[in-house]
Amino acid sequence: MYADDETVRRILQDTGDTWAVVGLSTNRSRAAYGVAEVLQRFGKRVVPVHPKAEPVHGEQGYASLADIPFPVDVVDVFVNSDLAGAVADEAVAIGAKAVWFQLGVIDEDAYGRTRQAGLDMVMDRCPAIEIPRLDARR
Repeated sequence: MYADDETVRRILQDTGDTWAVVGLSTNRSRAAYGVAEVLQRFGKRVVPVHPKAEPVHGEQGYASLADIPFPVDVVDVFVNSDLAGAVADEAVAIGAKAVWFQLGVIDEDAYGRTRQAGLDMVMDRCPAIEIPRLDARR
C-alpha cells in the first residue's frame, strides 16, 4: 500500500488546486483525458504536460513540468512506470507539494525518493476513483 486514506484525502482536499497531468493529450480514449475531466469537476486546475504541448480541457499544454511558468501543487503521472521516476524527480525539482502515480504506475525507488524529499505521494491509485469515495465518507 503506497498511501493511506489520510494522505489521499490531504492531497485531494488540502494540498492545492493546480494539478499538472503528465501524459494528458487531446486523445479522448486515454485514461488521462477522462480523469482530468473529473479533476476539473472537483475544482482543480488541470495543466496538460505532454511533448506536443497541446491545449486540453481549455488549459494551455506544456512540453515538460519545467516549462510551466507558475507553481504546481500536485503532479499526476500517467506515463509508463519506466518513465515515472524521472517525472517524480522533476516534480521535486519544480517545488510541487505532492506526486500521484496513477493505477499501474509503480516505481518504489521513486516513491522513496519523493517521500524523502518531503512530498506527499500516492502510487497505483486513481483520483477519479478516490474523489467519490471521499464524498461518500462525509
